[in-house]
Amino acid sequence: MKVFLTGATGYIGSAVAEVLQAAGHSVAGLARSIESDEMLRARGITPYRADFTNPESLAEPVQTCDAVVSTATTNNGRLDTDGIARMLNELNGTGKPFIYTSGVWVLGDTRGEVADEAAPLNPAALVAWRADAEKLVLSAAAAGVRAIVIRPAVVYGRGAGIPAGFIQSAQESGAARYVGNGENHWPTVHVEDLATLYLHALEKAPARSIYNAAENDAYRVREIAEAASFGADAGGRTESWPLEEARKTLGPYADALVLDQQISSHKAKRELGWTPQAVSILEELRYGSYALPRVSP
Repeated sequence: MKVFLTGATGYIGSAVAEVLQAAGHSVAGLARSIESDEMLRARGITPYRADFTNPESLAEPVQTCDAVVSTATTNNGRLDTDGIARMLNELNGTGKPFIYTSGVWVLGDTRGEVADEAAPLNPAALVAWRADAEKLVLSAAAAGVRAIVIRPAVVYGRGAGIPAGFIQSAQESGAARYVGNGENHWPTVHVEDLATLYLHALEKAPARSIYNAAENDAYRVREIAEAASFGADAGGRTESWPLEEARKTLGPYADALVLDQQISSHKAKRELGWTPQAVSILEELRYGSYALPRVSP
């Protein structure tokens, strides 16, 4: 298939592009600048000059491709929703797949329970608009679109993503800083395992499918920060950033970071044969792509 991939230069999208190409699919990517054009071409990806701020620009690449995988976000609900609606409109009646990237934060705090795809939505304020975006995507199945939603957990790997913030704070202040008391749990998924789920969904998922993307264990945030501190050569030192103080700097993002979540991904494993292979976030932070090189004495 020729796949139009939004976010192809981003953290998740770049990993998805690699997996799609390795499986024999060709990839066309959204590009907003000459620099993005060159970056995509260097990776064997056909660039399309398009932008979510101009929904009409998304029509041509959708028309010329066999599938759409959207990993991009403007973090603006109206812009994202308008862009998604325009792409879905082009896909009406085609039977082509459209994969939308949401996130487990739409499920809110699970209060110690394990939430699967059937759990009611209770989104954090930061991503409240995503609940409607999911509904918009799934409703397109009635118009002949193979509509699919993937909800990644906290993504890690390749030294990037949210966990990189722990490394940065440990290097800057000597302690990895987390918001709140650190007793809340984060479900996590390695970016390369996540990319493999997109491939499985593209090739096998039926219309109106939703898949959570999280590995088996959810770790306490304090544990994650401690692992990052060791990886940053800060001796495991951590510090709490009180939520009220964090809100002054981070706004609603702070409240998302203190969600306590337990997430099930059994559906993806059962229906698509998805099997995460990566080491845990604790190992990755302490010894993997985030860790500072160790110099032998």
